[in-house]
Amino acid sequence: MARVVCITLNPALDLAFALETLTLGAVNRPQHAQLEAAGKGVNVARVLAALGHDVVVSGFLGGDNDGPFQRAFQHMGVTDAFLRVPGETRINAKLAEKSGRVTDINGPGIAVDAAQVASLLETLEKQLADTPADAVLVAGSLPPGLDVTAFGEWLARLKATGVALWVDTSGDALLRAIDIAPEAVKPNEVELADWAGDPLESHQSRLSATTRLHQAGVRQALLSAGADGVIWVNAQGAWQATPPKVQAVNTVGAGDTFVAGMLHGLLSGESEEQTLRFATALSAESVRHVGVGNARADDFSLLLQRTRVQHLHASHTEGAL
Repeated sequence: MARVVCITLNPALDLAFALETLTLGAVNRPQHAQLEAAGKGVNVARVLAALGHDVVVSGFLGGDNDGPFQRAFQHMGVTDAFLRVPGETRINAKLAEKSGRVTDINGPGIAVDAAQVASLLETLEKQLADTPADAVLVAGSLPPGLDVTAFGEWLARLKATGVALWVDTSGDALLRAIDIAPEAVKPNEVELADWAGDPLESHQSRLSATTRLHQAGVRQALLSAGADGVIWVNAQGAWQATPPKVQAVNTVGAGDTFVAGMLHGLLSGESEEQTLRFATALSAESVRHVGVGNARADDFSLLLQRTRVQHLHASHTEGAL
């Protein structure tokens, strides 16, 4: 299997509550509560490790409360290469209602300084030189102290290692990531519209914007379009996947599960159709419960069968890069 480095610059302990209905201004008693070491890169690592890949996790962790992360990494079977910094890693609250609505209350994260940012980058560069990886993923929000300009320079250094760089972030950080043309990004409709400068109000406008993203240098351009599924454009063409209908309970880990599924398929040498079908079905599996997707679910083969993948066209972007 492949070796993947999953970097979470602003991880969190996720405190998830399952509620019938959230009532504001009142005492709410959840049906279930769960505290879990998380962050987008950690979630992706959890899926990849369960699929048999060799995974290294890295980023910044508060040294004062890293116990749950240490236990989680041991259970996941991943290599812990996080840089410990003074203080406590943030706690995020996830309030999931039976209707599928999720309310997130996310803390700002632990602050880092320029020396810590440089130290983490130097460590990663050395690790990648000593033990080559097949892909590097940088996922999640930026911690206080790391501005967008510095983040772009940081990503450019990682890209210069020659390892395929995947980035899954949002806002200005996503726009800066697109500027350095990583291997892959996965904006949603709002984020891609912000980058493209046009509203994405139709299938054709979504496909066009995703194609432009690929033409801008992103080799694996992915658009997450909610109930409309996913559009994927690369040098071989364009595809659209529509997920199977499931009862959504918690959507928190769906995007991270999808990214992990895409990495798994591509790094395992699967075809585009197989890769997209697997990632989309696994993401759909994840929304049925708290946590990430489980490819060993009893009905996962049925979810795969019910996932629709359409090859939209062969590439007409070759030579445009």
